[in-house]
Amino acid sequence: MAEIVIVPSPADAGILVADEIVKLIASRPDAVLGLATGSTPLPVYEALRPRLAGVDVSQVRGFALDEYVGIDPQHPESYRSVITKEVVEPLGLDPARIHTPNGALETISHAGEDYEQAIAAAGGVDLQILGIGTSGHIGFNEPGSSFASRTRVKTLIQQTREDNARFFDSIDEVPMHCITQGLGTILSARHLFLLAFGESKAHAVAGAVEGPVSSSLPGSAIQLHPHVTVVVDEAAASQLQNADYYRYAYANKPDWQGL
Repeated sequence: MAEIVIVPSPADAGILVADEIVKLIASRPDAVLGLATGSTPLPVYEALRPRLAGVDVSQVRGFALDEYVGIDPQHPESYRSVITKEVVEPLGLDPARIHTPNGALETISHAGEDYEQAIAAAGGVDLQILGIGTSGHIGFNEPGSSFASRTRVKTLIQQTREDNARFFDSIDEVPMHCITQGLGTILSARHLFLLAFGESKAHAVAGAVEGPVSSSLPGSAIQLHPHVTVVVDEAAASQLQNADYYRYAYANKPDWQGL
């Protein structure tokens, strides 16, 4: 099962995950990171800034989870722009080594296959950062997504468009389609870190961690992965039936075991 770590705050979660990323880069300078966008991973990127000061990150590679289809890459809400602003520039990464799916309409018919080939050529993702939506989606894999799915175009459900409308002037500007790593792609990463904060994520977290494995809740796919760390604050953990056990297990975990 996944390891569940309940922390006091998003900042504590960011420190915990950032420390693991620093260890990974120290052991493998050309580490491949799976990068998520949105508000959830921001504490991780913020915690990484001081920790990577003076560290050679010139060889670090990264693959974003998703991109909107048909959006100009220079648009401030394209995931290419967001990754550049929140990750690449603050952490001093090489922009040429950080990739996002190609949402251009001209090449969309084969963009998913191209992205899969690029990830494979990099040797696969070492550490994948994930958030979870209120609908239980990870990446843009909405309910009903196949656990075997690879990078492909998906239609965003209304709830997800409403959730993302806060980043645009109106919901009408939120694209209808996206290109996203599939659940099968995500499950191919060697270590998954799923983060969730706030009471609004509590139901999705409980379903993903303790509920049945079902395509109706795509986040439950993490139960099929051999190395998953779920990091949540108290509010997001509020519906976990076994929260006391998770706290006990983590408090008594041997230091040598790591995350």
